[in-house]
Parts: sequence; structure tokens; C-alpha cells
Amino acid sequence: MSHPMRAALSAACAVINTALPKGGPAAKIGVILGSGLGAWANQLKDSTAIPYFQIPGMPSSTVHGHAGQLVSGRVDGTLNGMATSAQIIALQGRVHSYEGHDLAVSAFPARVLCALGCKLLVITNAAGGVDATMHAGQLVIIRDHLNLTGGSPLRGANDDAVGPRFPDMTEAYPARWRELAKAAGNAVGMELREGVYAALPGPQYETPSEVKMVRGLGADLVGMSTVPETIVARHMGVDVLGISCVTNLAAGVTGEKLSHDEVTETANRVSLQFMALLDQIVLRAGGVL
Repeated sequence: MSHPMRAALSAACAVINTALPKGGPAAKIGVILGSGLGAWANQLKDSTAIPYFQIPGMPSSTVHGHAGQLVSGRVDGTLNGMATSAQIIALQGRVHSYEGHDLAVSAFPARVLCALGCKLLVITNAAGGVDATMHAGQLVIIRDHLNLTGGSPLRGANDDAVGPRFPDMTEAYPARWRELAKAAGNAVGMELREGVYAALPGPQYETPSEVKMVRGLGADLVGMSTVPETIVARHMGVDVLGISCVTNLAAGVTGEKLSHDEVTETANRVSLQFMALLDQIVLRAGGVL
């Protein structure tokens, strides 16, 4: 008998593979686009978009700034003066647990990317800056994370054919991909720093005391996503590169009140920078996968 997770992934992949053009190269890179960062998927070449509601088991996003569709396409560009390209599958918008989903459900789209054959997930998000030296619009590579959501997407019965019962998280964000991202940043004139991302359940923004707490625990960034997706990707043996767009400084750092409009406005403001960086990252990653 098929395990429910295997059956769900098989059903989702069957619909996606039927909708995608036949005979093209398989995508080895999956990209999850966070709040206000979805525009990158619109510039993929020869793209095919599939709304989440057409994919079995895929929860639909209800948050402004998350389009809610899977987009398959190609990035073209140059590396070292030579033309190159990379085939991509992107999630244009994500689903959060605070929308009413179990963590396993909100992380299911990331599992689908892994099941489709992606070897690397580039997971992006909008985050609050806990470190006062950060500034709105800054892009930061995630070095490690703190799971403060109070749960795990791996809770419940495990299927050893999908991943181990107790997956190792020593290197959740492998150094090789972090170094590749820094090189990509240098290529587009951007010096990227690293930071630790703390995931809280939301949807309310953190209190100043909560921000002080996560700062004391070693966090540089705070948000409401990414960690469940990273956990399931590592469970399935897929590497992760995490990138946060600092859309505001977290509560209590400046004394200013927070709003989702500010988050999307800042993400939109740096979208050209972000897209140039992401193009370089996927072209470089495609060359080594």
C-alpha cells in the first residue's frame, strides 16, 4: 500500500508533468518566491503557469503579494562571457501555516518541487531585521535557522521511502551554495552578508520583547515562513539556499509600527536588484548541478 505522502506527491506531480511541455530539459532548481518577490517568475522564458488550485493537494495562498501559481520556465544569461541558461520551476507565492494549515500542508508545495526532481531549492522570504545594523531593502543569505514555530512539518507517521525519520539538520543551508550566492552578488555589484533566520508562527508581528528574545538566541532575521520548507527539503535530501529580503527592522529596533504594506512596498522597491541576483544564482547553480 502506498504511503499517503507518496500518493499525494505522485498525484500532484502527474498533473504538473501533464501540463508542462514535453521533451524539454528537466528543472534541477526550484525557487520559492516570498512576499512581494513573485515578479521574478514573470520574466522566465517559454514559461508555463499552473494555478495551485489545479494541482491536487496544493493549498492555495490567501495573502496579498502571493500570486499562487507554479511557473516552469528558463532563465537566459551570460557567465564568463558565454551564453548559458537554466531551467527553473518556481512557486510564485507560498502558503503559510497561519492561513489555517498544518505545517505539513504549508510545506507540501516545497515537497512537490523536490519530487519533481529539483536538486536545489532557492527559498526566498521577506523578513524583519533583528540586527540594528541591517537596513530595509537589504538582501541577506540565511546561514542557519531557529524553528520557533512550535511544531514540525515532519510530525506524524514517516515514510522511509520519502526521507528518514530523524533527518540531520547540521548543514541545513550548505556552505557551497552560500558561497555561490556571494559570488553571484559580487557579479551584480552586491556584497551579501549572512544571518540566522528565526521563524515564528504569526500572523501577528513580533512584540519588541519577542524580538529581544530572538536576538538573544542569536537571530539576525525574523519571519513566518521558510523553515518548514527547508525541513522537508532536507528530509527529502534536497539542498537549500535561503535568501531574505529585509523589508523592515523588527519591532522595537526603531520604534516604528509595522505593516504588510511596508513589507510589499520594500520588496517591490528592490525587485530589480533581487531579480538580477536571482538570475545570477540560478545560472551559476545550473552550471554545477
